[in-house]
Amino acid sequence: MADKKVLLSVLAHPDDESFGMGGTLAYYAEQGVAVYLICATRGEVGEVAPEYLKSYQNIAELREAELRCASAHLGLAGLHFMDYRDSGMLGSPENDHPDALIGAPVEKVATEVASLMREIKPDVVLTFDPIGGYRHPDHIHIHQATVKAFELVGAENFEDGLPPHKPAKLYFHTISRRFLRVAVRMARLFGKDPTKWGKNEDIDLTTLAIEDYPVHAKIRYPKVEKRKTAASACHASQGGGRFVNPLIAWILRLFAGTATDTFMRAYPSVNGNEIETDLFDAV
Repeated sequence: MADKKVLLSVLAHPDDESFGMGGTLAYYAEQGVAVYLICATRGEVGEVAPEYLKSYQNIAELREAELRCASAHLGLAGLHFMDYRDSGMLGSPENDHPDALIGAPVEKVATEVASLMREIKPDVVLTFDPIGGYRHPDHIHIHQATVKAFELVGAENFEDGLPPHKPAKLYFHTISRRFLRVAVRMARLFGKDPTKWGKNEDIDLTTLAIEDYPVHAKIRYPKVEKRKTAASACHASQGGGRFVNPLIAWILRLFAGTATDTFMRAYPSVNGNEIETDLFDAV
């Protein structure tokens, strides 16, 4: 086990892993890599239909169970919750809850993530891009904390008493800008407002489409795509990964079959235009 490769994903809510980089997590688990997930919250603010809560005391308990189900399908070696509370979208009352993730100083969250990193000892770390994919405040906060943790984890005088550890690489998961730009154009063509997207109309696709992060790695996962689908289905209270909007469903079909995740490499710095096909290259 000492020489086994280790991959760590640091995210904000249950379902972030399956609806996002789940294909990559399943792909590496299938390759024999020890894949771990740190989840900052239990998604307490997610809207849930009453029928999903019949066997659970609250939303947090339900969504934790959904994530544990998804983790099993993805083949994760370990799952760690950080016990912060879902902050909700920017401007919502949940932002001010005393346990909300965004209310905790980035330095404090980073210290906790770094301590878990020293315990897990990952070779490669994954998290959100700088805008958290779609500007969810929790996504941005955990991105910032993970970047800071990546700097702290190798410190000799760290307060947890564990030996220092320096992961070899840090990547940010990115959303295809081609997909977003097509979505904006098609939304307008079909008379939909791309600035008011999603169930709560609180996502502005136009501001996401203009952000452009370089792609340094593409991970294809067709052989484990069924695993990602099964993991997504575990999150039934959040739609199970199925887009009910027919327009988005149609656009997604244009990209179907690619089974590819894209990443920006934050560390080490990138020289040249070569696209990696393995996050463990040179590790």
